This record gives sequence, C-alpha cells and structure tokens, in this order.
Amino acid sequence: MTSIKQFQVTFDCAEPERVARFWCEVLGYVVPPPPEGFATWDDFDRSLPAERQGSAFACVDPSGVGPRLFFQRVPEGKVVKNRVHIDVRVGTGLVGEERLAALEAECARLVALGAVHVQTLLADDENESCIPMQDIEGNEFCLD
Repeated sequence: MTSIKQFQVTFDCAEPERVARFWCEVLGYVVPPPPEGFATWDDFDRSLPAERQGSAFACVDPSGVGPRLFFQRVPEGKVVKNRVHIDVRVGTGLVGEERLAALEAECARLVALGAVHVQTLLADDENESCIPMQDIEGNEFCLD
C-alpha cells in the first residue's frame, strides 16, 4: 500500500490570482517561481491561448510543510455551503479569553484583507471558541 506524501487543496473561483494572493496573506504562503523559461507569471500567462489566460494560480508554503493551494477559474459562482473547508489554527493551545482575543485579532486582520466575519462561536461545555468566516469569494473557513 502506497502512502500519500503530498496533497494540494484546490479552490474553484472566478478570479484565481486574486483569491490566491488573499490566501498567501492569510497563511503566510508565497507565489512559487514561474515555469522555467519565463521571467514572470505574467509572461507565462501571456504565452497561453486567450481562453486560458488568468485561469489558474497557486501558492505554496515557503517552509514546504503545508499543502500547495491551487485556484482554478470556473464559470459558475458559489451556490451552497462548502463540503470541505480550511481551519486556520491561530488559537492552538490557548483557552478562554486568551484564545478568543487571538481569534478576534486575526479576524480583524483578515477582514481588512476582504474576508467576511460570519459569527463568533463562544466556548461551551464541548468546544472552544472559533470564528467562521468567508474568503473574498465566499468560501467558508474557520479561525480555530
């Protein structure tokens, strides 16, 4: 049985580069170098047929630990809740007010980047606080 060594998370979206750059800011990811033979991603993009220009973009964890994120243009908009979402782990190891303060600070940073604060779920007997959010195209994610 072969084990999977790497995986990528793929987002369907209307504006791949815009959404990729948003997630670079959220996660501290970077845009990888352009393909060999191209000085910039714009140069590469211009080499594609017109219908494929701007159709995809990616970002990577500079440490090489996290998964590659890939963004592909699709014609339809987001209609229903995501079946899979990303949890951005900013409160790991924190509890109570300290955790909530860390989540709220990160929420404020991401709202300034264009994210939407959906709600704040406060700790109860079973779960710690978390903040469901949406990225700049409405994809759900949580600050956890």
